[in-house]
Amino acid sequence: MTTSTTAPTGASAAGDRPPLLEARDISKYFGAVVALENVSLTVRAGEINCLLGDNGAGKSTLIKTLSGVHPPDDGTLAVDGQPVQFGSPRDALDAGIATVYQDLSVMPLMSISRNFFLGNEPTIGFGPLRRFDSAKAARIAREEMKNIGIDVRDTEQLVGTLSGGERQTLAIARAEYFGARVLILDEPTSALGVKESAIVLRHAISARKRGLGVIFITHNVQHALPIGDSFTILTRGRSGGTYKRGELNASELHRLMGGGEELEELQADLEILARREARGEEVPTVPLGTEASEPATAAGAAEAVDGPEVFGEDRHF
Repeated sequence: MTTSTTAPTGASAAGDRPPLLEARDISKYFGAVVALENVSLTVRAGEINCLLGDNGAGKSTLIKTLSGVHPPDDGTLAVDGQPVQFGSPRDALDAGIATVYQDLSVMPLMSISRNFFLGNEPTIGFGPLRRFDSAKAARIAREEMKNIGIDVRDTEQLVGTLSGGERQTLAIARAEYFGARVLILDEPTSALGVKESAIVLRHAISARKRGLGVIFITHNVQHALPIGDSFTILTRGRSGGTYKRGELNASELHRLMGGGEELEELQADLEILARREARGEEVPTVPLGTEASEPATAAGAAEAVDGPEVFGEDRHF
């Protein structure tokens, strides 16, 4: 990792601390594909910035850029106000930026303690007699998991036997133990049930209380609104703006993410189809469109759907 000696720009004249992590006008291209273009994001200590966007919006590319997987083609990354260049994910980890990816980065057929120290195993002995210190690993893993709210009876238990929420907890506890100051959570609730999602959301709030900066990536507005201090919108690789808590409601966030109008059109279509089915009429499997709308009665005219076809509209990624 290389660090510029340029003076910090994130601090104000009043002497406020600069952001823990800042992306300034980041762009990333893969050949002719524009994955990101002039995207900016800021996370400060003790704050949760929710990164919102539909599938294909560029969220995964942005977090991989922040975590050192992809170098940006344009723009600047800054840590504590100092511009940096990450040559690898290890550089980002050394700077205190830890990412818990959607696939969790855990090994289901390995124990909890082995997964907790994956790649950073404590050892005892010297030379050819050096070996994994299982007692130390078990003690630390049990303590750290308990600190974050999970009581582990047996650290030799295979991670594959844990619930999805407990696996997320393990990955978060591991990141915090190894010095994370910025915690990037990639769609942490996408494959979880309601109760397990609540566990992960509580962990994000707990990390904020401990002074970490959290980037919470999701397309679920209902999960973002209760915990977010700020909300950054991504739409097809471009920034839709950053908003503070209370500036937007759920419907406005959906609209900015690009799904608000489509959801309204889908709801209108489904209401028409439900009425047709109730009357015993044939229900089409193709988009309704204006030519297949309800009969030209006053009620039918009000139910006609204008605009692009919901089910047939091209998706651009």
